[in-house]
Amino acid sequence: MRISTVEQMRQLDRNAVERYGIKDEILMENAAHALYFAILKVMGSVRGKRFVTFAGSGNNGGDSITLSRKLYSSGAKVKIYLMGDPSKYKGGARINYEIADKIGMDIEIFMGDNALVRASVEAADAIIDGILGTGISRNVSGKYEEAIRIINESSKLIFSVDIPSGVNGNTGEIMGSAVKADYTVTFGLPKIGNILYPGFESCGKLYVSHISFPPENYDVDEINIMTNDPIPIPPRKKDGHKGTFGDTLFIAGAKKYYGAPFFSALSFLKAGGGYSRLATAKSVVPFIGSEGREIVFHPLPETEDGSISYIAKDEILKISENVDFVVIGPGTSLNERTQKLMLDLIPQINKPLLVDGDGLTALSKNVEVLKERREKTVLTPHPGEMARLTGYSVKEILKNRIEMARNFAKDFNVIVVLKGAHTQIAMPNGNVYINLSGNSGMATAGSGDVLTGTIAAMYGLGLKFEDAVRMGVFIHGFAGDIAAKKYGEDGITARSIMNELPEAMKMIREDFGSVREKYEIRVI
Repeated sequence: MRISTVEQMRQLDRNAVERYGIKDEILMENAAHALYFAILKVMGSVRGKRFVTFAGSGNNGGDSITLSRKLYSSGAKVKIYLMGDPSKYKGGARINYEIADKIGMDIEIFMGDNALVRASVEAADAIIDGILGTGISRNVSGKYEEAIRIINESSKLIFSVDIPSGVNGNTGEIMGSAVKADYTVTFGLPKIGNILYPGFESCGKLYVSHISFPPENYDVDEINIMTNDPIPIPPRKKDGHKGTFGDTLFIAGAKKYYGAPFFSALSFLKAGGGYSRLATAKSVVPFIGSEGREIVFHPLPETEDGSISYIAKDEILKISENVDFVVIGPGTSLNERTQKLMLDLIPQINKPLLVDGDGLTALSKNVEVLKERREKTVLTPHPGEMARLTGYSVKEILKNRIEMARNFAKDFNVIVVLKGAHTQIAMPNGNVYINLSGNSGMATAGSGDVLTGTIAAMYGLGLKFEDAVRMGVFIHGFAGDIAAKKYGEDGITARSIMNELPEAMKMIREDFGSVREKYEIRVI
């Protein structure tokens, strides 16, 4: 599903009115219908139920007033608090306010937190949050902050209109404070703030309604942020051999860094890859070989620190000539000569390449070498590594994750997998995919190494490079979700995620439709 910016959604609204003749009041009526049906889905009949609506001065307020009228006409008892002067309503919002007023609905201007408001909320079965829309750009304050506090302290069912009030529609930031909804219905398309954390969490259960937009209004190339929906995996060839399903070289590991090479190289096999080679410092091999007997080892000369020596460069390049895919960097250490080796290898390896971990640290010393690469490249940084690659602060990366990843991907013709809650996958053509699988338990040492092996396996199984990256990210998160269901999020380790890769692959192959549906945003 496509995801829009606030500005793109405003343009879609204008297109609907000006190009297709869909009047503002029709869009508002349709938005209210979608909200109404979401409430019915959750609560059943609304007859006799009590609702308190907080309606802002913009279209969100108009949507919530229109919804309130529908609830009222179905036998619900509704109290509407207006956040501003009703004379300032325009278009459909004004029409629906005037209707609500004429039919005698209980409407009052919200003047701030007081006992009467608290009593109304306490008596309600549910609250409608229509205070602020997607365009908020500064921190919430004054009576708006007070209304949000009342709503969050109510312990009532909360339904948010389009986006929880206080969430920035373009970034997902909490602007000082925000409503913590149980359900959110967003209109036209999800906005970025509906999908990225922490905004996503504030939405509760998220639904989308196209509010009668024709598909050609929103299914356009200019809207190039999308959910990372799973892709069918090619069937395994019945007469295949280990080389059929991918031959990957992992340049990884150093003394005291045994987990990263182990998890990356073995996860490749657990996710369906065929031939896993690990080129590592020779003293590392016994520590990994005792548990990773399925891995083929290439022991390399090492430094005094126990990391891969620079003199191994030619040997590594020779090995790389005979594989399908190369991963470089997991646990290779920050040894100066090893870092120099990593940086020199990146432009010289003539195979599809994934750079992770200490390889990214080496790359940050001269990102321009990426422009020398002839084969496709994927980088898998966390925000700290992305900050080193770009020169921006971690705070700046987190505030504008999508554009940071997208700009770097376009500038250096690479795929950027910016890891974190709802990982972003930025393509060189400007497309960005937001991954919805995974959970907080996956924020654990070694999880990223499992991801590198999973991406490599998807390429080995026959997916195109871009699709392999996307599917690797999805499968990694899906395996983490399976692990969380078994052990709880607190108990997940990298090994837990790796060990659930076969189950994730099995479920994808046997019931792809159900897996896809599990992570889809529901359209109502």
